[in-house]
Amino acid sequence: MLRVTSLLLTLVLLGSCAGRPGADVLQAVNTRATAGKSIAAYVVSTREKEAGKTLAFGAGRADQPNYARFDISIPPDHKKGKIEWPSGKPDAKKDFAVTDRDMLSKDAFKHDLAGILSSGKDVGLFVHGYNYSYQEALFRAAQMAADADINGVPVVFSWPSMADVTGYLADKEAATFSRDGLADLLIDLAQKSPRKNVIVFGHSMGAWLVMEALRELRLKGRNDVIAKLQVILAAPDIDTDVFRKQIEVVGRLDPPLTVLVSKDDRALMAASLLAGERSRVGALDVTDPEISKAAKREGVQFVDISELDSSDGFNHDRYAALAALLPKLDEKRRGGGNDLTRAGAFVLDAVGATVSSPFRLASKVVNPN
Repeated sequence: MLRVTSLLLTLVLLGSCAGRPGADVLQAVNTRATAGKSIAAYVVSTREKEAGKTLAFGAGRADQPNYARFDISIPPDHKKGKIEWPSGKPDAKKDFAVTDRDMLSKDAFKHDLAGILSSGKDVGLFVHGYNYSYQEALFRAAQMAADADINGVPVVFSWPSMADVTGYLADKEAATFSRDGLADLLIDLAQKSPRKNVIVFGHSMGAWLVMEALRELRLKGRNDVIAKLQVILAAPDIDTDVFRKQIEVVGRLDPPLTVLVSKDDRALMAASLLAGERSRVGALDVTDPEISKAAKREGVQFVDISELDSSDGFNHDRYAALAALLPKLDEKRRGGGNDLTRAGAFVLDAVGATVSSPFRLASKVVNPN
């Protein structure tokens, strides 16, 4: 009990050290930095709009999803992996800033996405995790899109997290509430996609939500939808036994389901303690031979990203730094330069130069020649 209390207290203190951006960052400013990038991002949300507030979405649960489009200016001196939050009124020269916004109908959203997908661009769907606000999820998706610098458009699925470190159990219920909404969104995206160009990226508790939506689609026989998806789970907050059962239903994916893990993820340590010390998938040790065997058996790709930088104090947001490495990794993948096309257990180095089996790495250390 003392260990549980100490870890949870640490997380609360770390979470309270940094100020959280309010809904005011969603207000559009008139200009953007001409030397910076501009990202067009869409949001589909099961959050309810807060009464009496302009464009603010809290932890209330909406009967029907709402849709929005934002243009976000990225400052010229943006540091990859980071979000330059404004301290007051956004200044596009040094802050992330919304330059345009529009609430959309479902039909308008589907029309926009059909045009994007038919043009050959990818859609990257970001499903945020526990303790996220609407605006934090939106800006994180914009940051990853800007850093990846690929021909695609980010879409955020924002479910009604409390955006509070003490709201873990409430967030799990809110994620459960949103399963059907996410499954419906995946159907809409797949129907508009002429090829396999819908990338689904679930973080933390959002990864559990992604797996539940995939499970629902498979049980409904929507194999056509799943076939259009490329799925990545970052630091998934999923009980390992639950994940195994989910995989039994979802089955093998092509390309393989990719799971990004870190053994030193403090947020997942806390989640494990809250769940009666049940291990979490996002904290698995890829150097364990049994993990490698299980990955190959189930057709899953585990990639350890522990060498990447983390900025949240929990070692839970390393995925944000991964976006900057995607062009290099994609080039290697297409050129056959790494192992990112098959199932197994791998290690990614800090600059994306190496993706290799941990056992191959260990062999090089013992016998460099």
